[in-house]
Amino acid sequence: MSSLGVGGALLRKRARRPVGILSATTAKTKTKKKHFVQQKVKVFRASDPLISVFMWGVNHSVNELIQVPVPVMLLPDDFKANSKIKVTNHLFNRENLPSHFKFKDYCPQVFRNLRERFGIDDQDFQASLTRSSPYCESEGHDGRFLLSYDKTLVIKEISSEDVADMHNILSHYHQHIVKCHGNTLLPQFLGMYRLSVDNEDSYIMVMRNMFSHRLTVHRKYDLKGSLVSREASDKEKIKELPTLKDMDFLNKSQKVYVDEEQKKNFMEKLKRDVDFLVQLKLMDYSLLLGIHEVFRAEQEEEEDLEEDHTENESSPHMNVGSYGTSPEGIAGYLNSHKPLGPGEFEPIIDVYAIKSSDSILFCLENGSAWMKVRRSTRCLSVNIYEVYEQQVP
Repeated sequence: MSSLGVGGALLRKRARRPVGILSATTAKTKTKKKHFVQQKVKVFRASDPLISVFMWGVNHSVNELIQVPVPVMLLPDDFKANSKIKVTNHLFNRENLPSHFKFKDYCPQVFRNLRERFGIDDQDFQASLTRSSPYCESEGHDGRFLLSYDKTLVIKEISSEDVADMHNILSHYHQHIVKCHGNTLLPQFLGMYRLSVDNEDSYIMVMRNMFSHRLTVHRKYDLKGSLVSREASDKEKIKELPTLKDMDFLNKSQKVYVDEEQKKNFMEKLKRDVDFLVQLKLMDYSLLLGIHEVFRAEQEEEEDLEEDHTENESSPHMNVGSYGTSPEGIAGYLNSHKPLGPGEFEPIIDVYAIKSSDSILFCLENGSAWMKVRRSTRCLSVNIYEVYEQQVP
């Protein structure tokens, strides 16, 4: 039996027998009505059509890219290239995708190379973004901020100006990542896309999540190395997880204790990254610091287990560290290893994490507009507050 593709369906057709041996039964078969079978396609269900288009586009883009041989080296044209597709979605999946949409993948070979240098497999990247719908973490004047379902990737809505700025620095950024072998505190840019739905364009940047996909962040600081207007507002402080600033860090007499080797590695990365930003005359960046308190997490874990036991005594207890993982996607790496206990993390996934004496630190050199190139020749000098070596009793 052969199958013939027609639009959004498969037309099944019986193979013909030789004319000389046709029977009455065969004659009846010839006049049988054609049978249409629903096309088997991957369905991208999301409450927002734009997210469905994003998931469809990433899936299509990665599938296409896998068919293309990896180039020996990137050429200048790769930093200007793009791949785009226009879809008229008539006959299938109409309840999940808009009737018409366009998807554009910027510099696909460059971002593929960056993903490889950051240790992210294309199929894991694809699974983390498409296996289940991303969910909205926050929404503000700068656009939406979403997380992949396994919490390993950040999907940020950006402007067309941000896309242009990214094109201006992408070759320099790639060169920096090559030189430091992907060992950086800068954001890990993994993909940039344009979605066109109902004649409106939306732009998306995908980055690695700096915070852990399984360890809760209990305190968060945005540090610029300045004391001028660097205290969180009262409105900010009442939030469940406020973003505190430099004065809050000092007023709390906050100290960060790490061992000597971690301090050395951290300061080397920080200096190297800041030198790179200074060379490009980039400003308005800061050090984002997240703190996971191990003792507090253990208490929260015990409380959760007690609540679960009260609600259903017969339900099996979940192994510590097993939540937030998936058989597919970036976080799926943990499935082939032993479960992680309180305060433990996997450096291959939580690349920004640093183990402290009683907490886990997540450090990222970040900024709402750090990509923007400034014409000013004066650059921001970042002074990082003292990082103390851990004292061994």
